[in-house]
Order: sequence, then C-alpha cells, then structure tokens
Amino acid sequence: MSGLATVQAVHAALPDGGLFHEKEWRIAPRPFEISSEFGEELDKLGYRLVLFLKACDQLYRQSAKGRQPSWVADLLDAGKPPELVAFQRDHGIAGDIPRVIRPDLILTADGYTIAEIDSVPGGIGLTAWLNKTYANLGHKVLGGANGMLDGFARVLPGGDILISEEAATYRPEMNWLAEQLNAGFTSTGHWRVLDATPRTDWQQHVYRFFELFDLAQVSATEALQNGIREKSLHITPPFKPALEEKLWFALFWLKPLEDFWRRELGERAFLALQKAIPYTWLLDPTPLPRHAVLPRLEAHSWAEVGTFSQKKRNFILKISGFSEKAWGSRGVMVAADHPQIEWKAELETALSEFAHQPRILQSFHPGKLFETEYGLPGMAELKPMRARVRLCPYYFAHENTITCGGALATLCPDDKKLLHGMRDAILAPTGIAA
Repeated sequence: MSGLATVQAVHAALPDGGLFHEKEWRIAPRPFEISSEFGEELDKLGYRLVLFLKACDQLYRQSAKGRQPSWVADLLDAGKPPELVAFQRDHGIAGDIPRVIRPDLILTADGYTIAEIDSVPGGIGLTAWLNKTYANLGHKVLGGANGMLDGFARVLPGGDILISEEAATYRPEMNWLAEQLNAGFTSTGHWRVLDATPRTDWQQHVYRFFELFDLAQVSATEALQNGIREKSLHITPPFKPALEEKLWFALFWLKPLEDFWRRELGERAFLALQKAIPYTWLLDPTPLPRHAVLPRLEAHSWAEVGTFSQKKRNFILKISGFSEKAWGSRGVMVAADHPQIEWKAELETALSEFAHQPRILQSFHPGKLFETEYGLPGMAELKPMRARVRLCPYYFAHENTITCGGALATLCPDDKKLLHGMRDAILAPTGIAA
C-alpha cells in the first residue's frame, strides 16, 4: 500500500466523532521508525522510571517522618490543601505509584532527554488506536497491535475510568479504549467511562483521569478518598500530588541527596538517568553564602542570572505542578526566545511565588531534525516536512512487571521549540526499523 493510500485508510478508520474533542492532526504514511537498539533502551528506561518513582515516594515519606531533610516534604507540599497533604501521607497508600507512566522524550543528536514524566497521561486511547490501525494495514509497531490494550487491561483489570470536566477533551479516546477492552477482554472484567461525580456503584478498580489541582471541581473527591480509606476502592494514579511535581528532576541533581538516589536506584540506573534527565535548578530565592555560586551557572544569585544574554539563556522555565498551567505547553517559557526584560520579569515572578507555586529552570536540549512527510484527507500527494520529535512510550507497571505497550511519536514543524500535540503536528505510532 502506498503512503498516500495509508493516509486515506488511517483517516477512514477514525471512529465516529474522532478521538479528541475538536482536535485534528497530520497523518503519517507509516510509523515513525526507531532502531532495535533504541527499542531495547526504551524497555530498560521503563524499569528505571519505576525505580525513580518509587524512590521519589520513599524520599517524600521519609522526609515527612524526619528521616530525610524536612525541607524536601515542605517543598513538595507547598501550595497544596492541607487535607490533600494529610491524605497522601496516609499509610494505606504508602508505596503506591502510578501504574501508567509516560515520559516525554525529546530525540536529540546524541540520543534523548526526558523533558518530564507524566503520571496522568493523555493519549492512551489514541496510541492504542494508532497501533491497531497501522498494524492492521501491515505495519510493524512497537508493542504490537494490542500492546496498549493488553497493558491497560493488566493495570486496570476491569473498572471505571473517571474523567473530570477539565479533562473532557480526552473522553472520546477513553470511550474507544473502553469499547475495545470490553470487546476483547470479556473474561477479565468490564470497563466504563464515567464522569467524576459521586456514585454508589463504582467498581473496585478506578483509573483517575484528572489532575489533582482540579480536585475542588471534582465532586467525587470525598467519596473516592473514603473508598480508599475503607479499602473498597483501589485508585491509580494514587492521590499523591507530590508525585506529580516536575521539581523531582531538580531534587535528583541536588548534591546533598546524591547518596539517597544512588542507594535507592542502584549505581547503573542512577548513572543512566543522569544521562537522560536534563540538569534542573530549583528556583529558590534563598540567598547564597558569599563564597557560593549556583551550580553550572557560575552566578552568585538569581538576579545575576536575570541579566544573562540570550546566548547564555539556554533554559526552559516551568511551573512545577499543582496548577492548571502545569500541563501541555502552558506555564512554560523558552528563555532564549524572549527579550531580556521579559526574561528578568518572569524569573522575578517565579522567585516571588516560590512559597506556594514552585518553578524549575531546566537546561534546554534542542530536538534533532528529521525529514518526514504527511498527508491529509483529499490531498493528491504527500507533503514533505522537517520535524523535531517528541516520543512518548507508555509503560504499564503491574506488580513486578513493566511493559511498554507502545509509543506515540509527535513530529512538530522544525520552527517549534515546545514539542506537543498541535494541529500542524504529525501523530504516529512508533515502529522498529528492520
């Protein structure tokens, strides 16, 4: 089948109503291919990320108990409702981590860098649909035709997928996912997609598809938390706002915590993650001693960093979490793309809001350029495009098993620095080159 014919077939296979509310994308004539060696690296990365999230949970709990520096838990609890902080410290969910883990990998000239880890990821149904659709058209895809469905069925063996109003854009893909699960996994359980409102007939297993910053708008919150306390409900991702913070990358690089990370991760995983996690600074306004400098910046203060020229500002500034601006490309600033006065103002705002809305500064790694092509319905020929790639593998963590069900490739036009789903991006499944 020609590339153009594949594009038309993929478009024709879209379910009625699409997979996202009022969102479109460019269609790839084939999967985005990676080498078999990189495929093996992705398998190893899943194991390392599970270790990392378990270590994050351990560090937070030990800090809250005074067995690690107390400022760690204080920092992770900043700006969060006291009742939610108290709930995440409950022993009933100690050790729980998200069962679906999606890192955002930016493919670079020398490999990849992990922009962030999303523990409430969108795109699960979309990636499952892409894998199944392209596999049915004869293409080999990472995870296989049903890898995403198999993985989700393991971590949620029948149950309810709860979606808040804020996450309603993703309801169509979750509806499709539930329909496929109910058609192909009838012996395992039954899946429903529901509004996040109180009910008396919830199933035991619940997938939380809403962010914790939005809990004030989720009327089912109290009932769900009661179900967890009573052990009548098991919910993933767990009600742990600390695990949804981006500032973990800054904590990973802090010298005073290095021994903890080495011990909990093991030397091999620690060194591998050092290569993949971009160096990250916590935007803490606390003055430094006279003789100290900010590591790798060789500056004595953030005020000095605020005077950096564009050439020296190879950073991305991000809101860490617990905010409606902490997902997608919102709350993100590419420092070098703004005039010095705007950069300085944004940095000053970040420092002034540290106590209740921590932000991080992350070293920026530009994506490698790829030559690709795409099609749209009605096009007479494929159109070439130079793109940078964000690769999002989906890991499903069940007991002691971590599997990669597939990976969503988002190919963005080469003039974009923030790589995310957009109307002029290509969305494709990932395949392994022969």
